[in-house]
Amino acid sequence: MPQEASASADADEELSREERIRQRMEEIREGGPEKYRKRLKDDDKLFVRERLRLFFDDGPDFEDGLFANANADDQLPADGMVTGVGTLDDRKVFFQANDYTVKAGSMADKGVEKFLRTQERALRAGKPMLYLVDSSGARITDQSGFFAQGSGIGKYFYNHSILSGKIPQVAVLYGPCVAGAAYTPVFCDVTIMVEEMSAMCIASPRMVEMVTGEEVSMDELGGVDVHAEESGSCHLVAENEEHAAMLAAQVMSYLPDNCEEQPPRYETREPGRAPAEIADIVPEDPNAPFDVRDVITALVDGDSFLELSADYAPELVTGWARLDGRPVGIVANNAMHKAGAIFPDSADKAAEFITKCDAYNIPLVFLCDTPGFMVGKDVEQEGILKRGKKFIYATSTATVPKIPIVARRAYGAGLYAMCGLAFEPEALLGLPSAEIAVMGPEAAVNAVYRRKIDEIEDPEERKAFIEEKRAEYREDIDVEVMGDELIVDHIVPPEDLRQEVIERLDTYEGKEFNMPDRKHGTVI
Repeated sequence: MPQEASASADADEELSREERIRQRMEEIREGGPEKYRKRLKDDDKLFVRERLRLFFDDGPDFEDGLFANANADDQLPADGMVTGVGTLDDRKVFFQANDYTVKAGSMADKGVEKFLRTQERALRAGKPMLYLVDSSGARITDQSGFFAQGSGIGKYFYNHSILSGKIPQVAVLYGPCVAGAAYTPVFCDVTIMVEEMSAMCIASPRMVEMVTGEEVSMDELGGVDVHAEESGSCHLVAENEEHAAMLAAQVMSYLPDNCEEQPPRYETREPGRAPAEIADIVPEDPNAPFDVRDVITALVDGDSFLELSADYAPELVTGWARLDGRPVGIVANNAMHKAGAIFPDSADKAAEFITKCDAYNIPLVFLCDTPGFMVGKDVEQEGILKRGKKFIYATSTATVPKIPIVARRAYGAGLYAMCGLAFEPEALLGLPSAEIAVMGPEAAVNAVYRRKIDEIEDPEERKAFIEEKRAEYREDIDVEVMGDELIVDHIVPPEDLRQEVIERLDTYEGKEFNMPDRKHGTVI
């Protein structure tokens, strides 16, 4: 055969091979059997590749492991696990996404290997990791070799732990995620659940009934309300899949690619309320409730506050916002709930959030208005001391700039947790309404004058005596007295507060804070 004819035949064969490969790729991208794709539509859920386009407009930049299990006798395209890299708001993000049309998104040998490789490559690249979780857990019929071995599912949890604080990890849940699949979300920095769709639990309702005899629905066991309000494992709740993608992008906008970089800055916006309104928002009566979110709105850039875990331990508000375009973490007592006292759950919530901000170089702004840590039998049994120390430890060891503001009450150890002067803040600021004391006037007067009060028989005379002593006590803890004694660095008129905090954050942007030479603390 002439040389030219032979070359032409080779080209035809090569083209045919390329066409076959492309055709096979398209077949794999269609997912599992048609009946399972139809089930997705019946459940009003998106197919995994449609879901990915909500995050990455043009789809992933590239995908790894597409041909995993492509030749299996059973229909297992990509082994039910889609992994790769996409561009989200001009940033590269590694992702893994379960394909629910393949064995209900269950995890088996090759899918596990893809998951682990993606985590490890994200770590080496120093890029965020996004998990789109829609899995029934381990593939029970095919678990030999990947459950207990060193590179099996257990490695998920090990990798999550190693990645934690090094690169951001964000999870979105679709559908009920059980057993091993449920651990990925709880290891992440932020977990997003979708209303009427998401659930996560360590065992299915059927397994719970087998083990304990308890009959419980999936929603009761691990639905959105359970984790958003009771366990605190859900940070954000989405209305639908589109909203979930929007929330994930919003979360990423506050976080750097990794712990060695600074968070992205944006153009500044005027606050949603005039800072001068803070004077009207904070009541003169130290016991009157008000919503601290109104103060936050008057302090931070407009429409920039993203509250995390809003329905869990609402006596403490945590979330990310921007001040002059710079991401900041907000930790604020909220007197609208439980008078702003610190309970075991709110201590846990604060410790987790503060640690997260510190890991990703996000400065902290504390808005203090608390009567202190809650007392009583119930909270002692719930571990107020054990869990409260985590709050104080997180505040103590945070190396980012810290600006505490006493808005009204800073009583007892509540001042410590909210970054009092002993915790080396960049400045302790007080509004004119601030009071700082070992305890509130009511408790102090009762403690000091209990016998005298009991001796006064006339009710009106007793009431007048109590009011007089409370007024005297309040004079001693007034913010001007605190300024005179250098307990606060500066008393700030409300209309000046926003600019005051901005200037101080600018000043301490390059803050250096050296921890003791040790492996790590032992508190958390």
